[in-house]
Amino acid sequence: MPSWKLNGGWASSSDEKDLNEASITPNETSPDPTPPYAGAEETLRAGELSLDEDTAGGLGRHLGLTSTTFLIIGRIIGVGIFSTPSSITSSVVSVGAALMLWVLGFALSLAGLCVWLELGCMMPRSGGEKVYLEAAYPRPRFLSTIFFSSQAVLLGFTASGCIIFASNVLVAADVTVTDWAERGIAVAVIVFVTLVHTLIPHWGVRLNNLLGTFKLIILTFIVVTGWVVLSGKVDSIPDPHASFRNAFAGSSTSGFEYATALFKVLNSYTGWSNAAYVLNEVRRPVRTIKIAGPLGLSICGVLYLLANVAYYSSATPKEIAASGSTVAAFFFGKVFGTAAKRALSSMVCLSALGNVLTVTFSQSRVNQELAKEGVIPLQRFWASTWPCGAPSAGLLLHFIPSFIVIIAIPFGDAYNFILDVEGYPASVVNFLVVIGLFVLRFTAPNVKRPFRCWWPVGGFFLAGQIFLMVAPFLRPPGGKGDTSLPYWLYPIVGIVVLAVGVSYWFLWRVGLPWLGGFRWVERKRVLRDGTVVTTFKKEKLS
Repeated sequence: MPSWKLNGGWASSSDEKDLNEASITPNETSPDPTPPYAGAEETLRAGELSLDEDTAGGLGRHLGLTSTTFLIIGRIIGVGIFSTPSSITSSVVSVGAALMLWVLGFALSLAGLCVWLELGCMMPRSGGEKVYLEAAYPRPRFLSTIFFSSQAVLLGFTASGCIIFASNVLVAADVTVTDWAERGIAVAVIVFVTLVHTLIPHWGVRLNNLLGTFKLIILTFIVVTGWVVLSGKVDSIPDPHASFRNAFAGSSTSGFEYATALFKVLNSYTGWSNAAYVLNEVRRPVRTIKIAGPLGLSICGVLYLLANVAYYSSATPKEIAASGSTVAAFFFGKVFGTAAKRALSSMVCLSALGNVLTVTFSQSRVNQELAKEGVIPLQRFWASTWPCGAPSAGLLLHFIPSFIVIIAIPFGDAYNFILDVEGYPASVVNFLVVIGLFVLRFTAPNVKRPFRCWWPVGGFFLAGQIFLMVAPFLRPPGGKGDTSLPYWLYPIVGIVVLAVGVSYWFLWRVGLPWLGGFRWVERKRVLRDGTVVTTFKKEKLS
């Protein structure tokens, strides 16, 4: 499958050609022209573009095994492991319950990875869930694409990482500022990351690899520090085993609390599917994701569990629950003192920056894929790779909701509410993807599968998604969730977001053509940079 040379330039009508008029030159450095997954395209239809058309334009295949692995590690290790253990402990109360949720979250993530590996190896193209839903649910046309796009565009923001960066940089500087000054710092982060990925995209990848290495060093240091604490050699913590005696004492009995806490655990593991969003840019994509996915997730899973043990060795569950969104800094403060607490806050800032870099990189590619399919307005604008080969307009589309969330959500509840809202629609989409896996086993049984997920693993992942969709509606103790907002609000907001997509599809594909007496005619255009885009033209009915 060839990659394509970039001609550069912003798209305009004069820059474009019909697909059958275009001349696209394959890159001599492209991989094997007859890859083992070629047969999948003959049986499965995923979107309006062929594999050749979908991979035309852009930066080409520039991500190797190392960069792809760090794309996963950098996305998983963001701010969750440094921040969410406090709210998770607050929800389930006991150390034993909290640690079991981290193990369950890892198991569910591993099961999800197996599902995504089967589908990704069958259809190795950028877009992730978009591609898999299109293949499993081709009718009604475009419904699955738009259903996913509402969640991906409206909730595909990185506000939480920017907020944690802002809060930790203030701890590191030992200063107190107004909420709006803190918001200003968070906005500056997303602006910086967007500009880096737009203007110097290859340096954005290098910076992500560097910060990914730094994150592994930080987590390893926390784990080793926890071992030292457990050995009893830290004078400031006289009884490091206190939290582990009667580890399940006082555990919550509310399904709502466990569901909310599990959302946060899974959000901390989010990123195991990150490579699936950028496969058009991965060299030897099937081989690479089969190695990078399990490797990246396993490294993070082991470090996560050991880091939580380290946190609980330094403080009681009540102290951890009260530590807020800077639990890692609280840990270092207990072990090393105030100066070390500020120093770790600086490290968490860099980890948050790395997470924002990684999320922005992958999410902009998803936005571009949606634009190339023609399902969002101004397709040619949002699909463009001007000026440097990166999906600059896709980056802008990612920037807009991130900016709105940072400045609009009540700051005290912003972090927890953002995690909750992001988690619910993702569970619905994941549910449909794993159902789609089993659908494709029956509708396309002969398609070559370089990786095959054992069906009980898929069933386990499916059961987890069902629980996550139902449990948030169970009334929590006292009728109050983990924010000042009503406990039922975040799943409702998530459902509304998905309903917006369905409504948009009905209006676009059914309502407007019926009212206007026309039908949509598809047309593929090749932009000046080589990107192929599906556009639509009205044709009056006779």
